[in-house]
Amino acid sequence: MQRRQFFSSLIFGLTYGATRPLWANGAVPLVKNQTSSDAPALAVDPQVDREQAARMQLKIDRYNEDFPDDIFLKPEKRALFKQVLDRISRVQTAVGYGRFNLMSFDGLLKIAAEVPEVGLFSQEEMHFIEEIFFTDAKSYGFYGEKVTDKLTTQIREKDTIKIAGSGHYLFRGRPEALYREITRDVGNDIVLTSGIRSVVKQLHLFLLKTEATGGNLSRASRSLAPPGHSFHGVSDFDVGKTGWGYRNFSDQFAESDVFKRLTDLGYVDIRYTRTNTYGVRFEPWHIKVST
Repeated sequence: MQRRQFFSSLIFGLTYGATRPLWANGAVPLVKNQTSSDAPALAVDPQVDREQAARMQLKIDRYNEDFPDDIFLKPEKRALFKQVLDRISRVQTAVGYGRFNLMSFDGLLKIAAEVPEVGLFSQEEMHFIEEIFFTDAKSYGFYGEKVTDKLTTQIREKDTIKIAGSGHYLFRGRPEALYREITRDVGNDIVLTSGIRSVVKQLHLFLLKTEATGGNLSRASRSLAPPGHSFHGVSDFDVGKTGWGYRNFSDQFAESDVFKRLTDLGYVDIRYTRTNTYGVRFEPWHIKVST
């Protein structure tokens, strides 16, 4: 089997050996005082509610700062966190950045088993991944809905299309059609900066962001949806202006001629607005496909 075919077979549709998921036995939460969806509803004081909304807006506006009530990785988890991040990064290197966007969890484990440079995930590392995925993101201050509740959710290759020159994939159907419309109407200086992100891809990005914030999970979640919560896993995609680099993922994009044309043509329906209730920074580059 050729190398490309080998990695393709690992990314899609494989199942790892355990017959019962580890999380079925109950993973230890990363943070304390998580709320339960089964808890009885309480009457909300309007004044308190307004104060909470103001607090959320402050954090959105100052998304890249630490706050006293932010949730950080526990000190005893730091070394394990680093191990997991490094191992997932080695998988990305092994399969390539483009293909990694579609990586399934089963494929991740299979590649770890088959590629010596990656190495097997330990049981402790597996539990850590499960904790990250299954911890209630509201405990971080992220209030977006969970798009998928399965760590093993897979993306079928036949449902995707690779966009030439971008290194990214889109789902066939409405996402692809919308992107074609946008590039036709807006012009050649628009570029796809991020398309499909599998659960594993979003997990990797979230861990990288957590590392960049010094272990601050709340601050990471203000810039990036935790794994399982990203609409990139079902439809949405990001666009930018050719040659703008990192500025495409900053407020500066809202000042670009590309964004102005997107707005004038009616393509802008921002999911994460300046005053959103998700607890996420303003994302003018994020094209909303799913409602």
